[in-house]
Amino acid sequence: MAKKFKRYDRDKPYLNILDFLTEEKNFLIIVLVGIILAATSTSSANLAMWIGFFFAAYAAVANDSIQSLGTFIESNKAKKWWILWLFIGGIFLATVTFSWVYFDGDVTYQRLTNPDGTTDYPHPDKFTFFQVIAPLVLLILTRLRMPVSTTFLLLSVFSADTSGITSVVLKSWSGYIMAFVLSFLIWYLSYKAIRKYFKSRKHSQYWVIVQWLVSGSLWATWVMQDGANIAVFLPREQSLSQFLVFALTIFFGLGLLFYLRGDKIQGVVSEKTRISDIRAATLIDLSYVILLIYKLFISTVPMSTTWVFLGIIGGREIAINLSRKKKGNKHKKKAAYMIARDFGSAMIGLFISIALAASGNKAIRTEIINSVTSLF
Repeated sequence: MAKKFKRYDRDKPYLNILDFLTEEKNFLIIVLVGIILAATSTSSANLAMWIGFFFAAYAAVANDSIQSLGTFIESNKAKKWWILWLFIGGIFLATVTFSWVYFDGDVTYQRLTNPDGTTDYPHPDKFTFFQVIAPLVLLILTRLRMPVSTTFLLLSVFSADTSGITSVVLKSWSGYIMAFVLSFLIWYLSYKAIRKYFKSRKHSQYWVIVQWLVSGSLWATWVMQDGANIAVFLPREQSLSQFLVFALTIFFGLGLLFYLRGDKIQGVVSEKTRISDIRAATLIDLSYVILLIYKLFISTVPMSTTWVFLGIIGGREIAINLSRKKKGNKHKKKAAYMIARDFGSAMIGLFISIALAASGNKAIRTEIINSVTSLF
């Protein structure tokens, strides 16, 4: 029987590009319309604010599904999507409502404000094209399955000066290193015990309860850290109507995310070793939430949770592949490639975010030029 011809079997680059454009036609139309809206909305601050917010809400939730919800989605494939949505969505509503009430209209747990009331990320009186377009850039990178930092991409374009960016970078770098080391030690030192205990595909139903508790805690902690990435488009103190739009938009956005089972970015999680095992997923999320809670309380400076997650996943993959007794280096090279690719994607996101910030903020552009010229 003759092999059925498939479009993606073509080896001519220009035909592959045409195939991609055909497959992603609807997405490209959305992006094109978004760019037009971004360009035409900057004349009205209120319109630009809401358009930027809606873009950010979808882009941030879709991109960050890889870290805060990816293992939860992957290990609960058999569950109905709406059950997962109501559980996670309910936690989100409770978390942001508490912040809105306790911090007098601030839904970010004061991630965007300093203890003295000042802010490194002021709410603009007039939005620039680059500020509104930033979430669309994130959306495109997400579609390409690149786990870039939402924090860098969205907050950098609002930063008053480079100090806002550098503080986030330093905190995120330390988070990545801590996560990598912690995850490596957990999985390397306990690999034999974990492998023996997890050998059977069957598991106690208690693991389901534990995983949902850990995943719920992780999601609430993520909202406390990264909710600022979405709310940065809105006033620092939201009115009741603004809060309702903010909360319900993301709530129903989460519903779409679970309906699509994480969409394309979920592949970054699915390809890792036995992530679908609920016990492995629980251990990953537990180490992740411990680090996020630690970083959450030592400083109010925003942090890239994506980098922390990549450190958790990277340390685990290296530890597992060093502990395996398989001959050859094929699996080790594959793990190293995946880690390097994910880290490279995060770095690309960092450079793009700095470029966007420099393009839309004259003060940042001047500081960067002065810093570069001082080196020569």
